[in-house]
Amino acid sequence: MKTVSTCIKIRAKPEKVWDILTKFSDYEEWNPVMTRIIGEANLGKKIEVHIRTIKGKNRIYHPTITKFEINKELRWQGRSFLPGIFEGERIFEIKEISSEEISLIHLEVFRGVGVKLFGNRLDEDLQESFEAMNIALKARAESKI
Repeated sequence: MKTVSTCIKIRAKPEKVWDILTKFSDYEEWNPVMTRIIGEANLGKKIEVHIRTIKGKNRIYHPTITKFEINKELRWQGRSFLPGIFEGERIFEIKEISSEEISLIHLEVFRGVGVKLFGNRLDEDLQESFEAMNIALKARAESKI
């Protein structure tokens, strides 16, 4: 198992951050990493996620939303075409700090035999990509939009 984890404080209410995270149709406008998500933000739904990493790698994957706790937590999980080889679970947790500030925990947990083979390659690229997305989300949430 391998985890890549980030956290950022955002001066916004949980509802605003949740709205940004779950309004997949707007990702193209603000998200430098997840450049497009096709599908519904609802528990059990399969979505299509288009990724462009900081190092310029483009990928598309088709995870399923596994947790949808309004204003608190969004998760989706994807796996390689062969079970047990490579699985990833993306997690967004919104924790209220005060009435006007939240902490966003953004992480991914990887499992499977592929993690042992490719795990070290994930660290730097994903860490930077997660941080870039967090900064863009913060800017959008703290703006007047």
